[in-house]
This record gives sequence, structure tokens and C-alpha cells, in this order.
Amino acid sequence: MTQMASISQQIWDMKYRLKEASGEAVDKTIEDSWRRVAGALAAVEDEGQRQHWETAFFEAMNDFGFLPAGRILAGAGTSRKVTLFNCFVMGDIPDDIGGIFEHLKEAAITMQQGGGIGYDFSSLRPKGAPVKGVGADASGPLSFMDVWDAMCRTIMSAGSRRGAMMAVMRCDHPDIEAFIDAKQAGGRLRMFNLSVLVTDPFMAAVRDDDAWELSFGGVVYKSLPARELWNRIMRATYAYAEPGVIFIDRINRQNNLWYCEDIHATNPCGEQPLPAYGVCLLGSINLARLVDHPFEMTARLDEGRLASLVRSAVRMMDNVIDVSNYPLPRHRAEAEAKRRIGLGVTGLADALILCRSRYGGREAIALTERWLSVLRREAYLASAELAAEKGTFPLYDAEKFLAGETVRGLDPEVREAIARHGLRNALLTSIAPTGTISLFADNVSSGLEPVFSFSYTRSLLMPDGSRREEEVSDYALRLFRRLKGENTPLPDYFVDAQTLTPTDHVVMQAAVQKYIDSSISKTINVPEGIPFEQFREVYQQAYDSGCKGCTTYRPNDVTGAVLEVRKPVEPQAELPLEPGRTRHQDAYEAGAVIHLTQPLSRPEELPGATYKVRWPESDHAMYITLNDIVQDGRRRPFEVFINSKNMDHFAWTVALTRMISAVFRRGGDVSFVVEELKAVFDPRGGQWMGGRYVPSLLAAIGDVIERHMISIGFMPNAAEDREPASAKQVVNLGHAPLRQCPKCGQPSLLRSEGCDTCTSCAYSKCG
Repeated sequence: MTQMASISQQIWDMKYRLKEASGEAVDKTIEDSWRRVAGALAAVEDEGQRQHWETAFFEAMNDFGFLPAGRILAGAGTSRKVTLFNCFVMGDIPDDIGGIFEHLKEAAITMQQGGGIGYDFSSLRPKGAPVKGVGADASGPLSFMDVWDAMCRTIMSAGSRRGAMMAVMRCDHPDIEAFIDAKQAGGRLRMFNLSVLVTDPFMAAVRDDDAWELSFGGVVYKSLPARELWNRIMRATYAYAEPGVIFIDRINRQNNLWYCEDIHATNPCGEQPLPAYGVCLLGSINLARLVDHPFEMTARLDEGRLASLVRSAVRMMDNVIDVSNYPLPRHRAEAEAKRRIGLGVTGLADALILCRSRYGGREAIALTERWLSVLRREAYLASAELAAEKGTFPLYDAEKFLAGETVRGLDPEVREAIARHGLRNALLTSIAPTGTISLFADNVSSGLEPVFSFSYTRSLLMPDGSRREEEVSDYALRLFRRLKGENTPLPDYFVDAQTLTPTDHVVMQAAVQKYIDSSISKTINVPEGIPFEQFREVYQQAYDSGCKGCTTYRPNDVTGAVLEVRKPVEPQAELPLEPGRTRHQDAYEAGAVIHLTQPLSRPEELPGATYKVRWPESDHAMYITLNDIVQDGRRRPFEVFINSKNMDHFAWTVALTRMISAVFRRGGDVSFVVEELKAVFDPRGGQWMGGRYVPSLLAAIGDVIERHMISIGFMPNAAEDREPASAKQVVNLGHAPLRQCPKCGQPSLLRSEGCDTCTSCAYSKCG
């Protein structure tokens, strides 16, 4: 039976284990899950070979050697009408209102099945451009991106999987400056990742300090220095981590299908540049499981086993194209015409550690290139053999395909095999985000990323509502301790993302890109204090070294308090205190006023305050107004109002305010309202706010009421030593700063490959 760490068991049970609608497990063991997937993917093989390939597929996955993408693990062999593809690039948006909303409909249908989507909004005319025939000006691409953003939130609120979208815009579009700055507005376009399509002429203009024209439809709207626009992109990503940069001309020039498609968009994480209605089919070879004699001078990766795994993986992924469902018929047509797959690796950093090589070092680069060259070679040979057996992809053109820039660089033996048999799959390799899959695979390092943290503490929510702590450690670290002893000092090749330089990241990405048909999802971690000029140089280095894109992550301080007090139009003077009394003494006794059998009548004018609360799941702030009544020289809460642009909670907030206000107006010690609200726990999980866990939105409202009661002296401050609401919570565990998860509230959020992954609840979001 496959041995897994506790966190791996939990992720399997939560995400990939087949269960009945009642919750009863169908997959009793992880081997049952492997057999389910293997059987489903072997079903399209000839009957006489079906059992052979089912066994081969099972053996490839067993012991986490080959890891199909999560959709395949969760959906294959379940008899559910689901897609096994992770993400999609949608069709080109026409510049007319009917076409725009037809594409919005297609996006909604695709996202309803859980697929992430990518769009190029460069086809829409800029803001202010004339709209002929209606006598109006265009609202611009960003206004329609807002519509897509709202659609994604709506799909999510209906119970679908968390959506992810990528929006790109060309560097010469007249609205590119607004696109670059879009996410500086709080809460805007939160469902999108943003990237700029950067062309080779633009990079040349930056280098030469030339002017750059922003144009649409043959009309030049603006001219500005190219460096000014480049610096604007750099300043935005330096401050807000977006937009990313995609070197689109390089992508099209090196595309195997240069002769029959034009790419101008990517999937949400950028590892799959795709044409209109292109689909992502992903899987990863786990290099960490292939090293013999780990940590010894004789340590080496078993290249024979790597080749065998690649052969099985290519066949498995090719079969996925035939067994999967698709959100739209155009997705199916595109997939079947080109049979594009994205086979990559995970556990690279752990494999290097097992081979005693420091990530980013010369030896590590050499090993990485050797391993990836084997993967590419075997993938192409396997696809050529499949073409001989099952036929080439329908759009294969031998003369044009062999003339492609990437194919010309293949080994002579591989080119000969392609010339003889053709190819089953137009593109074969890609490096995808593998955050959750890598945790599932006994917590190996993710994709080609360095180890983020060798160990950290994870908080687990138990069935009774309590929490317990457990240590989560990296696969390489656990193996080293088992083989070398718990107290053996770690060698210098145990490096994590926090100790590496940006150059270490870039050289590894560039080394891998040489052997990848599509692209790479990779985050280059940079320190918060990196000077801007040095930060900007990272992107120039990525371009100069042959990368197809660049994404960085620089930690940023989160400014502003959870609560912001809005002063009344006419500030009220603080009420006088009786001699010899403190504010809190007076306040506490104010709660013991005589209970009234009739509600207090409302005066024409009341003192009060308005508080602003930002609940992390909502794009709109909530404004809570508490008005007070002054009676017998004492101030007590009288009524409460809650307002927000978010209409999801309108009915219950109206009911809540009426009920609480009715309680307040009856008099007596109404501080119990605070206790009741703060005791409400949301079964979906609360949020981390102001340095502490708040179990529900109602509890957050209770916090506001408590704060107000304390401020007016109605109740004592029993938590004067509480950490300020504006305190920044960053926990340093094993040298890795982990942020708070928006789902479970724990400080367990890792950032890698352009994605956030929570190690406590397995929440994942790319963006």
C-alpha cells in the first residue's frame, strides 16, 4: 500500500478520492484511485491490448511516479459528465455588443464546469472611440472585463469551483496604461490574473529608448517613450505583483503549429499559450521519486525509468483527449485537431537535493538540462510511435512541421522518427503549477520551483471544532533525516526559495524552457527590499535568456486597519463623567440601567459613528452605523444600520439590524448581543482579519458592536492587550513567510508558480 504523509492523505480524501453522493468512499485506498483512472484511460485501447495498458498506466502512477493533473485524478472513471481539462483559452472576442455577450455566455458555461479561462481583450476598441451607428463612445475593454469579473463571482456564488481567469492586452493597445493600473483600485478585477503581451519590437524600442505608438484599427491614439511604458509595467508589478509579462512573439515564433494558428492568449497560470478554444491537458513526471542512492556521491536519476514513465504518460494523456467531456463543441474540435498535451515535471528541486546539487548552481543547471532533454526526446519518440499506430494529428503538415524553429532543434534521431511516422501530438511539453498535486505526492517540491519551506507547522481543524498542530516537512528533508539521522546538519545544497537570488530562479527557468514546447508556470521570488532597478533587471534577464514570460512575487505590506471610523458630520462632544469615576467604570454601570417594558422613543437627532468592515470574501465593504441615545447623562447603543453594495446578504442584514435595534431600544444590559454574534461560526470557515481569526461575518459585526460599546463607555474593555486590528500577520516558519488563507484563516498560504496554495485546507487559487 502506498505510504503517504498525513497532509497527503487528507488532500487525497478531500480532492481526488471517489465518493458516493452520501459521502461514502468508493475508493478505499489510493491504489483504488490509480486503478480507476488507469481503467478509464485504457478503455479506448484495442480490446486485446486494454488490460496491458491498464496495468502499464497503473504502474506509472503507483508510488507517485507520474501525476496526471487534478481533473484527471478526480474525474476519470467516475461516470460523471465532467471535463478532464484544467483550463481553456476562449474564442477571440468580436468588437460588437452582440458578439461580446455571446462570448460572455461561453465563458460562463466553461467556468460552470470548473475550467479556468484565458482571454485577450485587445480586440475591443479603446475607451472613448466612436461607436458608429449609435452615436456613442466606446466604454473600453476594462469595462467589459468588469462584466467578466462579475460573471466569475456569480458562478462561484452558485457553488461552482473557484474560478480563475487570465486577461491579456497587447503592449500597443491605447488602453494599455489603464490595464496596467487596473488592480490598483481596491477590489477590482479580483477574479483575473493580468499579463501584458510584450512584442519583440517593443523590447527593442525599450532598449533603444525609442517612441512607442498606441494604436487601434489603424488609428494612432498616443505616442510615448517605450521605456516610460515599460517602467510603468515594472512599477505596477513591483508594487502589486501584477501585471505579468508574456513575450508573445517568441511564443508564436517557436510554436510547432506556426503554420496554422496564431496565439495571443494563455491559460490562467501562463504555462499554456493557446489559440482560440485551446485546451490544457496537463501531467507531471515526479523526478524526486526517480533518484537512486540519494545524498551519496553515487546519487543519480534513473534515466531509464524516466524514459519509461514518459512513454506511458504520453499515451495516457493522448487517451484523455478521447475520453473527456468538453464544455463547448469548439473545445472538442480544437483538441482533436491538434491533440496538444502538456507533459512536465514536478519534484525537480527535491531531485537536485537528492543528487547533492544546489538549485541555481552550475551543476544543477547541467543536471536539469540533461533530465529535461531525456523527457523531451522520449515524449517525441512516443508520439511518433503513436502516430504510426493510431495516426497523426489531423492538422499535421510534414513539410511545414519539420521546418518549425523548435522541431529543427531536435535530435536527428527524433527528427527522423517524425519524418517517417509523423506525430500524434502537435505539442508535448509544458511545466504546469503542481502545488496541490505535489502536496498529495508526499509533499515533494512543486514543478520546477525551489523548495518553498523545508518544514512548517500546519493547523488542522478537528471534527469537534478544535485545532491541533502538526509539522509538515518536505520529502527531501524527511528522507535525509531517515537516512542520515535526525541530528545530522543539513548540507549547503538544502536551499529554499527565501535564500536564493532572483538570478538563481531565472537561470533555472531559462534552462528548462529550452526543452519545453509550450511555456512554464514559475514564480520568481524576490525580497521585499530589492531596489527597483534590480527588480526591473529580472525581467530583462528573463527576456534575454530565452524565457517566454516572467512572473515575480515581491512581498508587500498590507496597509490600513480592518475598521475605519467615519466621523459624524457634526462630531459629538464626549459626555462628562461624574467626579471620581473613570470612563470604564461609568460605562460598565451604564449597562445596568432600569429595564424598560416599552421601547425607548427615538429622538430627532442621535450621536453615532459609522465603521467600515472589509470581509475578505466580498468585493464591497460593509458600513455599520451605530447610533446612541443619551439618558441620565449616560450613553448607550440605540440602533444599528448595515449598508453595502453587495446585495448577497441584503435580506438577512435588514432582518439583523431590525432585531438588534429592537433589543437595544428595550434597554437593560444589551452587551449579550456582542457575545451571541461573536459565538456564531460559519461552517464554510471564517477569515483572518486584523491578526486574528474571525469565525464568521456575523462575528465580525459583533466585533464592531463591541468596539463601539467600549468606545462610548457602555462596557469595559476586557481586551486592552489585544493586538491592534491593523497589525500585520506574517508567520515565519522554516524561513518561509506564510500568509493567511482567505478560506480557513490559518497562516498557511504558500505562493509559488503564480498560485496561492493553503497547506491547512488545500485552498488553491491562481492569481
